[in-house]
Amino acid sequence: MKTYDLVVIGGGSGGLSAAISAYDEGVKNILVLEKEAYLGGILLQCIHNGFGLHTFKEELTGPEYADRFVKELIEREIEYKVNTFVTEIKKNDEDFTVIYSNQEEGFVLINAKTIITATGCSERTRGEISMQGDRPSGVMTAGMAQKYLNLEGYLVGKNVFILGSGDIGLIMARRMVLEGANVLGVAELMPYSNGLNRNIVQCLEDFNIPLYLSHTVKRVIGKDRLESVIIQQVDENLNFIEGTEIIFNCDTLLLSVGLIPNNPLLTSLGVLMHPKTKGPLVDEYLMTNVKGIFACGNSLHVHDLVDFVTNEGAICGKSAAKYLKGNLNTNNIININNGKGISYVLPKTMYLNNDTTFKLNFRVNKPYKDVELIIKQNDKIIKKLKKAYLIPAEMESVIILKKDVTSLDDIIVEVIE
Repeated sequence: MKTYDLVVIGGGSGGLSAAISAYDEGVKNILVLEKEAYLGGILLQCIHNGFGLHTFKEELTGPEYADRFVKELIEREIEYKVNTFVTEIKKNDEDFTVIYSNQEEGFVLINAKTIITATGCSERTRGEISMQGDRPSGVMTAGMAQKYLNLEGYLVGKNVFILGSGDIGLIMARRMVLEGANVLGVAELMPYSNGLNRNIVQCLEDFNIPLYLSHTVKRVIGKDRLESVIIQQVDENLNFIEGTEIIFNCDTLLLSVGLIPNNPLLTSLGVLMHPKTKGPLVDEYLMTNVKGIFACGNSLHVHDLVDFVTNEGAICGKSAAKYLKGNLNTNNIININNGKGISYVLPKTMYLNNDTTFKLNFRVNKPYKDVELIIKQNDKIIKKLKKAYLIPAEMESVIILKKDVTSLDDIIVEVIE
């Protein structure tokens, strides 16, 4: 049975970045496994620009952004396999067995000294949000519509309504208009959008597409093909408000109602999952509670920008290299918890070691204006930042100096209004 120092599961932006980073840190025996026909992940269907502003200081399309990392992987002669599906990971005494299958090799077992999972996320479907009404064709996720249009050249509908103001839904609203469809509007259950502000402006406002906040689809109507949807306003408890129904005659309903990290391979290993993000609980090295298993990208938690995914992948690759060399310092554990106003924080643990800094990622649970962000241990404030605004759609990051952390007490992150 062949043994690899590192197996990276997922050949999207996070997995590619992790493999390249680990290679540059001295790990040469690497295998990347990708279930699709090409490396690059979801980026390959994202033909709009706006990628790479942080990483490359220029605007790229999704395929252009992915191509840069694919070329770096190939230049380093890192082994990879496409059209390859990982079916199971088994824990051994000192390493792991990875079982994968593809058309050429059939089922294959390999050993891995360490594993990075970068398996991305999936869209919530109609069934997962318990949408009421008929079951006609023409109801699909925004990401699926994007794949049909951008990769297959198939326009999924002519009169379109969109439920959910996630970034994929906003981008598809613009994309459908540019391809000649009539986008009637976007409904959002919450009283604020779940997409980036730039996408609200560039994809809705610039095309005069109305956004109905605190609204959701009450009923889907159609025998064979979708004929209409009824949306209705909801109150602060998300209950329908009588008399606020609006009917839209449409042949297509696109759903942009959230993303869920893909982690079926990890649950059987006993990897603990975060109740909010639905991704693994990780420490500051992005390692799970199962030693030797690391996670990054959208399989860890949903990111706003691909630049953040690749940065996290690079950190994950470096951590895996340190682990293989026996250089991870995991003494003096400190737990990190979300306090008032914070939806979640990641990582969940840090170590009081010789590293100089520690990066915290978090999201707030509602929009805030002119507030203070406090990071504290008991009554001691480690860091305080004034924030003009904080919104759930944008992930925030804070760098903590470890010299400011003087005890092993829990760290709390909270918002002070």
